[in-house]
Amino acid sequence: MVGYNVQTAVDSQHHLIVAHEVTNVGSDRRQLYQMAKQARDASGVSDLHVVADRGYFTGNEILACYEAGITTYLPKPKTSPNQAKGMFPREAFRYVPERNEYRCPARERLVWRFKNVEKGQTLHCYWSSACPSCLMKSQCTTGINRRIKRWEHEEILEAVTARLDQAPDIMRIRRQTVEHPFGTLKAWMGATHFLTKSLKNVSTEMSLHILAYNMKRVMNILGTKGLIQAMRA
Repeated sequence: MVGYNVQTAVDSQHHLIVAHEVTNVGSDRRQLYQMAKQARDASGVSDLHVVADRGYFTGNEILACYEAGITTYLPKPKTSPNQAKGMFPREAFRYVPERNEYRCPARERLVWRFKNVEKGQTLHCYWSSACPSCLMKSQCTTGINRRIKRWEHEEILEAVTARLDQAPDIMRIRRQTVEHPFGTLKAWMGATHFLTKSLKNVSTEMSLHILAYNMKRVMNILGTKGLIQAMRA
């Protein structure tokens, strides 16, 4: 079965689709920066704030947005295997930047040990020598030590989490902004969705759908005469 992944960027004020792209990549993990950049180029907004769901949370993508001056809001995926086992998740370990170390739930210090490169990312590794005799060890790790790995740009990800905590309603706004156009387009397209095949043809078909959606949306905002005047300007 061939599937297509439609990416859209929708402005929160008028609910217009300002950028879109069709890919045949099954996940959204590599789409954040590209869509954010397209949205900024199309809208002309220099101070762009982007809200996405947790499926877009990837360190390198968030870093690229940060370096481009794009502010991101998105929740971190909850994929901790330890938490699923009833053990302390990584979030239970607090980083102390002034000492470059972590504090564990038992209030022990996890100090810096070494750094290495994994999958192209520089990671710093921390652990405590107190783990073997810790009374809480069974809730923490099945190994000798509980090790915490920290990406060299981890503070950028922490800033994203902090921003999201300070804007508790922003994910609700995202759902209201993005899901409505998708629902409308799916209703128009019907159960069969795309009528064409191949990435090139499907991209063209999607562009026509989005053009129609945006034109109808602008007519609702400006009226038919307003749209014609804007097109002539």
